[in-house]
Amino acid sequence: MKHTSHPPTPASDWYENAFDLTRGIAAYTGSPLIDGIAKVIARHPDADIANAFNHRQVACKLWARDTLLEAAGKSYKRIVVLGGWYGILSAMLLEDCRFEIAMAESYDIDASVEAVARTLNATFADRFRAITADMYAIDYASLDADLIVNTSCEHIADLRSWLALIPSGTRVLLQSNDYFSEPTHINCVESVDAFADQAKLATLDFVGALPTKKYTRFMLIGTV
Repeated sequence: MKHTSHPPTPASDWYENAFDLTRGIAAYTGSPLIDGIAKVIARHPDADIANAFNHRQVACKLWARDTLLEAAGKSYKRIVVLGGWYGILSAMLLEDCRFEIAMAESYDIDASVEAVARTLNATFADRFRAITADMYAIDYASLDADLIVNTSCEHIADLRSWLALIPSGTRVLLQSNDYFSEPTHINCVESVDAFADQAKLATLDFVGALPTKKYTRFMLIGTV
């Protein structure tokens, strides 16, 4: 039996097909996150949502979510995610019924991602906020957060100087990697032990590594 070939799909058709596909997956799974991605495709066609939700990004965020539950528990009054981009990690936490989260806030210095994050998390509008801010200019004491997440520590030139801004005793979830060849990664580490030594957290609930094809991601959960 011969298979007929199909002509290349124009970009506009790709977006329409991606929208239909994600809506179908959302209907099948009942996932507010997937429904949010469908809405992002429809309303924010310039958003790099495919990169933000690629398999490597998802694997690292699933690792963070599941390890957080096991190492630090399920109940949080306010989770603050720094460098939150399109708010995908917040959505993954908010839609997980194993957690009890009163509020999740996604901070990013890029003002263009704020509207996208709100669209993606529209289902959780009463428990989600997207905020444009420089992580060095945030008054962390006033946030009254019981968890601060930063999964991009390889982008921070001096990790300890940033951690010093956070009130003592606050729980943090930190990730870095050994992807030295990426030009925007200005502070990679060679191992999880080097990462722990760099962060110098007061307490540690979890120290671990997740190997991927191109690099190894490291994670610490503890208190400053």
